[in-house]
Amino acid sequence: MLLDSTFLIDLLRSTDQKARQKAEELDRQAELKIISSISVLELWRGSLRSVHQEREKQKIDELLQSLAIYPVDELVAKKAAEIEAHLLQQGSMIDLEDIMIAAVALVHHEPILTRNERHFGRIAGLKVVGY
Repeated sequence: MLLDSTFLIDLLRSTDQKARQKAEELDRQAELKIISSISVLELWRGSLRSVHQEREKQKIDELLQSLAIYPVDELVAKKAAEIEAHLLQQGSMIDLEDIMIAAVALVHHEPILTRNERHFGRIAGLKVVGY
């Protein structure tokens, strides 16, 4: 299952009970937890804006050690361009980072775990799991 940045942020903040419960469920199921390299960018960007940069970077690095990271490669880039063109045509654009994360999920045939179900639900063929 591909974990969206929103899920990771909720876990790092330790304030979202639903995110913690979902993480425990994934652990019980021995589900492979995967993220996109774009989520690394989003998490790291957030840590650099924090008042407590070093603490935040350490928490992120610890979290990343427990996850598989899929890169944005040529196939993902092409899929992201297709998604973007379709969303633009529909007039329902989302952030480019989210398009790339969705493209990673589609290319690797993974569902995406997110609290932005409506947001990612705009993307045809993407299986979206909420929490």
